Amino acid sequence: MKKLVLVMLAAATLFTTVSCKKAEKKDGVTALKERGTFVLGLDDSFPPLGYRDDNNEIVGYDIDLAKEVAKRLGVAFKAQPIDWDAKEMELETGKIDCIWNGFTITEERKNALSFTFAYLNNEQVLVVQKASGIKTLADMKGKKLGIQSGSSAQDAVDEDKNRDFKAGLKEVIPFKDNITALNDLKIGGVDGVVMDSVVANYSIAQTGEPFYVVPQALANEAYGIGFRKNEPELRDKVQDILIEMQKDGTVAAISMKWFGKDVSVIGK
Repeated sequence: MKKLVLVMLAAATLFTTVSCKKAEKKDGVTALKERGTFVLGLDDSFPPLGYRDDNNEIVGYDIDLAKEVAKRLGVAFKAQPIDWDAKEMELETGKIDCIWNGFTITEERKNALSFTFAYLNNEQVLVVQKASGIKTLADMKGKKLGIQSGSSAQDAVDEDKNRDFKAGLKEVIPFKDNITALNDLKIGGVDGVVMDSVVANYSIAQTGEPFYVVPQALANEAYGIGFRKNEPELRDKVQDILIEMQKDGTVAAISMKWFGKDVSVIGK
């Protein structure tokens, strides 16, 4: 009888301990508000979504959106540059709260992360020098291609539908970011760069470099915000705030500032 009572007491204690631990587990929104800062992970060489201006301040379309989201959440905001090749690890280890920087939604990434709805559309395009004579993807045969490591541009080149394009290349050279790749294109180190159309068109317009965007896209994409799988509450709250911002005109105003028109696809 004594043994039975002890076993029952042990079981009750274990149940109480497990129950308390479950009760102590906070949802993503509560945990964020207790920390007090919304930390966004980004590649800080990705204009106009997130990059460093002449004063070395991190600015951009995504940054302005995220700052407003943080304000409405009642917390501070921090833009944290990360190694884009290790972005998922940065998120899972808790160094950042989300990946928000032209982050393409893919089925593979959806298996590992909790994504928001799409907020901006994009294409993967080939950028070349105007004087190169390259007008189509096929014209890259036997030439060197630059690409950002760990990017959706790399995924696009690896897609089955683009196998002929990839097979015809002389070499694929990885770069840490798109700006470095474009600089190498400028000096002739590579013959073309596959990158996001959003970044390509903005960079060409701002710098006036004699680059040409080949009309045929390698892939059509949409950008979303990536959160940890176990924090759907935080993702949902951010989505709700973005919808509010779309309805009250804040998103359109930020879009006009960076693109000269409303390019958002939130709620559309």
